[in-house]
Amino acid sequence: MEWLETRELRYFTAVAEELHFGRAAERLGMAQPPLSRAVQRLERRLGVVLLDRGRHGVALTPAGAVLLDEARATLDAAAAAARRTRRAVEPGGRLVLAVKANGAHDLLRALLDAYAREPDAAEVEVVLCGIGEDERMLRDGRADAALLHPLYSSLAGFDSEEVLTEEQVVVLPAGHPLAARTSLTLAEVADVPGLPAARWPLRDGGYPPGPGPEVRDLSQLAQLIALGRTSTVIPASARAWLWTAHSAVPLVDAPSVTTHIAWPPQSRSRPLAALVRTAVGLGREA
Repeated sequence: MEWLETRELRYFTAVAEELHFGRAAERLGMAQPPLSRAVQRLERRLGVVLLDRGRHGVALTPAGAVLLDEARATLDAAAAAARRTRRAVEPGGRLVLAVKANGAHDLLRALLDAYAREPDAAEVEVVLCGIGEDERMLRDGRADAALLHPLYSSLAGFDSEEVLTEEQVVVLPAGHPLAARTSLTLAEVADVPGLPAARWPLRDGGYPPGPGPEVRDLSQLAQLIALGRTSTVIPASARAWLWTAHSAVPLVDAPSVTTHIAWPPQSRSRPLAALVRTAVGLGREA
């Protein structure tokens, strides 16, 4: 069986991301020759070429692209193990729960109140996250659990349970003619003149094409909607963050959104188990 060391995976990842041995060596705080030799040894051990080295620079081979994905996952898992291990011995115990900043406000409040009554409850630190940050925090060990929406986050590699299923609404400037409607369809809000839908960043950091403004956080989005520059579709429970300058109208044909509580599959934490049990119980009562 081939064993890969986290050190050599870290070396390879730096080169694969920089596509330049000099920049990778600088990033790692080491000289370039030993870095080059380490990557060559890794290639010999695996019996594959990971990098094409040409006059015009460095490029990933198909095998290198596969290893880059695997290396990132492995390094994230190692970092997560270290973070969770250190947190496990903190006095009194502590759970970190990652939640999207515009997430289910009422659900979160009910969950924290109900969990505080559990005999195995620990202190819960709630971290309000931007787009995609909640999933990243759970993957790299900064969070013990997260409330995730599969429409926006991947549940792959996590254990999870459904907690809440809800409809979606479109958020418009309060004075817009469509804001007076009792319901709308996706087609009616897809191409509103002068009110293009806001564009959130994709998983790779880029933005989808379209005329709408690029947004990075809720405060920016809220201001743009209030100014009459954009609109957005969100789960109904996220209306808790709306201003009086906003109006939320139900969408009759938008897909439902299900909130899941997700956690690392290898966890044996009793406080975390109690948190999951409490969340699932609230979902059954809803």
